[in-house]
Amino acid sequence: MSHVSELIPPRPAPPQVSRRVTKSHIIGVAGLAIWLLLAAGLVYMMVSNWDTDKFVKYGPRYLSGLLTTVILVVVSVLLGALLSAPIAYARMSKNRVLNAVSYAYVYLFRGTPLLAQIYLIYYGVGSFRTGIESVGLWWFFREAWNCALLSMTLNTAAYQAEILRGAIQSVPRGQTEGAKSLGLPPSVTFWKIILPQALIVALRPYGNEIILMIKGSAVVAVVTVLDLMGQTRYTFSRTFDYQSYLWAAVFYLSIVEAMRHAWGWMEARLTRHLKR
Repeated sequence: MSHVSELIPPRPAPPQVSRRVTKSHIIGVAGLAIWLLLAAGLVYMMVSNWDTDKFVKYGPRYLSGLLTTVILVVVSVLLGALLSAPIAYARMSKNRVLNAVSYAYVYLFRGTPLLAQIYLIYYGVGSFRTGIESVGLWWFFREAWNCALLSMTLNTAAYQAEILRGAIQSVPRGQTEGAKSLGLPPSVTFWKIILPQALIVALRPYGNEIILMIKGSAVVAVVTVLDLMGQTRYTFSRTFDYQSYLWAAVFYLSIVEAMRHAWGWMEARLTRHLKR
């Protein structure tokens, strides 16, 4: 039986290696300094050119447009989530007809810009007014807000369907095989085992999609919807002050940052059991 007869004497800590200043470090610091100067100049310009009369007159319009943007994005994302479930199921179906129809839908709405889709629904559907009135749907398509909501819902449903499909297919097949070995029915396997794991995988892509919808919602202003960008255009047409768009950018940036931090907190909360 062996035993320790002598301890290793303590050794000094290794010397710290001095970091060399490279060209990339210098370029990075210089670029960051330039951006900080531009940001400081922008803030100074906005503060120095502050007009209280414009703020009192047009400030409520910005708040009204902000509320319209938030409602439009929230409702379209929720409706798109409901619509994406059957589309994702059809994309994974072995039925060729369902698969082809869902593929064409996803391909069309992901491959064309949201602006073109809004134009097609708002202006294109209006060309068939007689037929739409005959089926009693003109009350819906005559409102720009409804057309914008429908366009955004159909657009985000295509993206969310692909996110959900990819997340479901990323769950290992062993999970399904293990559930079958335990005698669990397919419905319980999907809702209790597959879907919870898939939603965890899809959390980050869902957050990115919502952020893209927040920024993409600005295009609804072209069809006379007075969202945040619509109110900004109205303000600029009355004041010809370019700071109207700067304030709109600040509002959009604030919404995105709030959404990013809230989604990050939720993701950390829901995935805390996966951290080691």
